[in-house]
Amino acid sequence: MKYVIGAVMGLLWGALAAWVNSRINKRAISKNSTRAILTANLCRTLIDIAALGSVFLLRNVLPGNFEAAIVGTAASLGLLTVYFAFRLSRPEPEQDQNKEEK
Repeated sequence: MKYVIGAVMGLLWGALAAWVNSRINKRAISKNSTRAILTANLCRTLIDIAALGSVFLLRNVLPGNFEAAIVGTAASLGLLTVYFAFRLSRPEPEQDQNKEEK
């Protein structure tokens, strides 16, 4: 049970960090600036480090298994970052309709 608790906590923590990363990416892309994209990449890296580092630093405080939590966090960060990137790259239906009307 301790492994399950650690894995679920890690998955949720990684999902939160991946969601924050996607919001940062979306804002940077909307600015359409090279500097904004580079700053976003730096921020995303810092968020990933903070998410994994916080699990590591709280390893003696967490109620679940540390190894399961760190693996769950890393897996969730990796998989959901790819998922959010694909979602972000998909064109919005409203934009497609506006292009067709013009």
